[in-house]
Amino acid sequence: MARTCNTLLSALLTVSLVLASFPPARALDTRLPDLGNSAGNLMTPKAEQALGQAFMRNVRQTRAVLDDPLIGDYIQQLGDRLVEHSDAAGTPFHFFVIDNHEVNAFAGPGGYIGVYTGLIAITQTESELAAVLAHEIAHVTQQHLLRAWETASNMALPSAAILLAAIAIGVATGSDAGLATATWGLGAQIQEQINFTRANEQEADRIGIDILADSGFDPNAMPAFFSRMGKANRAYATKLPEFLMTHPVTTSRTADAQGRAARYPARQVRDNLRFELARARITLRHIEHPLAHAAHLASQLQDGRYRNRLATEYERALSLLKGGRIAEADSILAHLLPASPDTMDFIVTKARVEQRQGKAETALRRLSQALLTHPASRSLVLSHAELATALGHYREAADQLRDHLGMAADEPRIHALLARASGEAGDTLAAHRHQAEYHYLNGEIEEAILQLELALKTPDISFYDSSRIDARLRELREKWE
Repeated sequence: MARTCNTLLSALLTVSLVLASFPPARALDTRLPDLGNSAGNLMTPKAEQALGQAFMRNVRQTRAVLDDPLIGDYIQQLGDRLVEHSDAAGTPFHFFVIDNHEVNAFAGPGGYIGVYTGLIAITQTESELAAVLAHEIAHVTQQHLLRAWETASNMALPSAAILLAAIAIGVATGSDAGLATATWGLGAQIQEQINFTRANEQEADRIGIDILADSGFDPNAMPAFFSRMGKANRAYATKLPEFLMTHPVTTSRTADAQGRAARYPARQVRDNLRFELARARITLRHIEHPLAHAAHLASQLQDGRYRNRLATEYERALSLLKGGRIAEADSILAHLLPASPDTMDFIVTKARVEQRQGKAETALRRLSQALLTHPASRSLVLSHAELATALGHYREAADQLRDHLGMAADEPRIHALLARASGEAGDTLAAHRHQAEYHYLNGEIEEAILQLELALKTPDISFYDSSRIDARLRELREKWE
């Protein structure tokens, strides 16, 4: 799993050489914080945090991040559980999902860890998915990525080398074929200069297995996943899956992982329902004939051919909803909710069905009630705010979003909704401010500056607000120059 980071590093190092040959419009956000000279020193926590934030802005700018709060919430909760049993307990990590069918994952600076939808779909147990995340967490806690930068050809340029992940993800997702072609050839020439050592990789496996076991997952899931990937490696004669190109799996590596896992007693771990529900939602994203898929799932349920009955029924409800058979989807959800009343996926989907049935106020009350017991649920907050705004309850939506902002200040969608709700409620100043933050978090600094300039022109703006916006504007202009 470490060599994904190497690929990212290669991409970002090459981009600085070729970026000038591409049109400046929609250029990636290369205006990063001055992190100082890294020679002989690893970054300070503050510098690494700034680096991670710049990394994530570039990732979002590729438009590769999956916009599904239910799946995003699940991955964050799973990652948080693992981090709390690592050397970084208490340190904020940020887990996100890349909307790509490739089987891959990567760790970036500052605890930003991305996992592809293809990897979530291919894992057979939640422990296998946790194994991948635990390995990437270990690379972060052991500072392997920072040490690779430190020793790579004495480059000492974290600020240039950060253009990083978004470029690599853009290459992987084909978001700019010309850039991909130009950077990839040069990247191959630099690749060998920045590979992690075998000791780094073994250390990440070892620590990852310890994190797995301490978190209550099956430590044997890591060697089991390696073994399956190794078999796939032998099955592909030409084009390897992305995971096997960036995460080489050898027999010795699998054996080492098996030996480490054997130190722990055998453990039967029941998969979290939300793991299965996330897989169901990912599957539905690629189904072209949802009603035929719903019929296939009905046959599986009748024959008892399923991994988890509730998850299979939920996938069928989603298929029916996607196919326009709303009443049938509602009937299934009415059965699922009593079976697991606190499951966010069921609550949010039931509200969506009620909204499509013309029962929007009923749906809003359902979400409001759920928020009383789950106030920190991002998927609930977003669903509630979107529906409240659609119904014209602008102040209610804005108040709910502002209450949540302290826990998700770097979430672009929160700011986008706040901008809309504030604007509809007549608070033009807040609308411009939050629209600016939305653009900034997506790496669109020029657009963010424009919104702040408009905010300063708001009639009757107070001295306090004017000073605050002017300070933020100067900060963004420095990044843009």
